[in-house]
Amino acid sequence: MTKVSLALATLIDLAIAALLVAVSGFLFGSGPESMAAGAAVEVVYAAGIIACVAAPIAGFALNSIGRTLPAQFVAWLPGVGAVAALLVPAPY
Repeated sequence: MTKVSLALATLIDLAIAALLVAVSGFLFGSGPESMAAGAAVEVVYAAGIIACVAAPIAGFALNSIGRTLPAQFVAWLPGVGAVAALLVPAPY
C-alpha cells in the first residue's frame, strides 16, 4: 500500500512540476503578458520545481530503509503545499 501511495504522490508531484514549467513564461518571459518577475522569484520558483522532483526520490529512498511514514510525508509534501497555496485568497 505504501508503494502505491508513493507512486501516486510521484505522479502528482511531477504533474505540479510540469505545470510550473509550463506557466513559467507568464512570470519570466519577455512578452506583453509577462509579469517580468525578478531574480529572487526565479530562485524560489526553481526551488519549487526541484522540490517537486526531489520529494518522490527522497520518499522512495526513505521507504527503502524502512521508514514508511516519513517517506509518505515527504513524498506528499509538494502536493499538500500546492493545495494550501490554492486556499490563499487573491490579493485583489
